[in-house]
Amino acid sequence: MPQIVFLPHAELCPEGAVVEAQAGETILDAALRSGIDIEHACEMSCACTTCHIIVREGFDSLEESDELEDDMLDKAWGLEHESRLSCQALVAGEDLTVEIPKYTINQVSERQ
Repeated sequence: MPQIVFLPHAELCPEGAVVEAQAGETILDAALRSGIDIEHACEMSCACTTCHIIVREGFDSLEESDELEDDMLDKAWGLEHESRLSCQALVAGEDLTVEIPKYTINQVSERQ
């Protein structure tokens, strides 16, 4: 069973975390199941960039992103070559090391 190493993030997992993942599940699903509450404002429909992550190790084991995901990623804060939307990136058979960026762009604002 592959593992995902989440690098430390000040708010979501200050100590970092190592989680077991099922092949074929999204990185976001593995994170949420393990208590790492990555924001996902569009409810995993590939319509925002709030679940943006950077895959530091194991990027080549992931299937290539599709055109819709690429279009969304173009709007992500801190975009890098190894950026993915965690709601779209399916875990394969390799271990991954993932960084959750410090900031996200949330296009949904709530009125008070």
